[in-house]
Amino acid sequence: MTVPGGPPGSRPGRLGVGVVGAGRVGAVLGSALRSVGHPVVAASGISAGSRDRIDALLPGVPVLEVPDVVERAELVLLTVPDDALAPLVTGLAEVGAWQPGQLVLHTSGRYGVDVLAPARAAGAIPLAVHPAMTFTGTSLDLSRLVGCCFAVTAPNPVLPIGQALVVELGGEPVVVAEEARPLYHAALAHGANHLVVLVAQAAQALAAAGVDDPGRVLGPLLTAALDGALRASGSADGPGAIVTMTGPVVRGDVGTVRDHLAQLTALAARAAALDVPEGYRTLARAGTQRALAAGRLREDAAEALLDALADPPHPTEDHA
Repeated sequence: MTVPGGPPGSRPGRLGVGVVGAGRVGAVLGSALRSVGHPVVAASGISAGSRDRIDALLPGVPVLEVPDVVERAELVLLTVPDDALAPLVTGLAEVGAWQPGQLVLHTSGRYGVDVLAPARAAGAIPLAVHPAMTFTGTSLDLSRLVGCCFAVTAPNPVLPIGQALVVELGGEPVVVAEEARPLYHAALAHGANHLVVLVAQAAQALAAAGVDDPGRVLGPLLTAALDGALRASGSADGPGAIVTMTGPVVRGDVGTVRDHLAQLTALAARAAALDVPEGYRTLARAGTQRALAAGRLREDAAEALLDALADPPHPTEDHA
């Protein structure tokens, strides 16, 4: 890949990569880029964990201060927390660190390229490239990048650069508009993070029921449910994956739902698990509403379910 207006001395097709923030994402992406021929020229890392990741995934790469990393790099990877991104870009602009023709790529899902405006004003080429993947910060993540979707946002003239980098890593570029980035990121966080919470709640209830290895019980069931839901998720504007839902909600089995709530409420009282019945109510209400919209529930059955799933009354204090 040839970089438009690349720094003098850059080799055609290969980019000197600087990693700013060698956290779980930065060290892995730096290693992945190096594996396809882009040399990593420097990395920054403050914490002991970051330095350990540099040693493990980027052996031999010098650890430098952030301005020095930027000075050396043709492609700067900004892999820092969302809230640190804007101050970092602005601070580097104030010290004159950004260079004309330099690629500046951040991996925040929340932001597009507007957050890189101070670098762009200095002549740098802005790219927002977010991998839709969870990272451990180890070499195990490298194989997960193959086939992974990456949200790419960039000015139209340089959009192909971001797409080409993703393809080099074995990923699939998905163009996301600047104004859609926050919604895109909210969708991913809602799905991935809350899936983890849901599994933890189910595992806690199974353990309380005497199941020694909840993961072994949940694994095949949840894998099948997730696979079916993903296969049916193509209808983005309609009920979509709800067509694969099974269980008491789509059967309109109010008695079973009431019993579930009673059992989970009892669990909450004895095992510090107040979030479990609350989570069940919230998701079962959503399932009821989507099943009704999909024509899988009659209206009277949905009303009965929603009555059963109503929040319990809060105890009132006696001020007499």
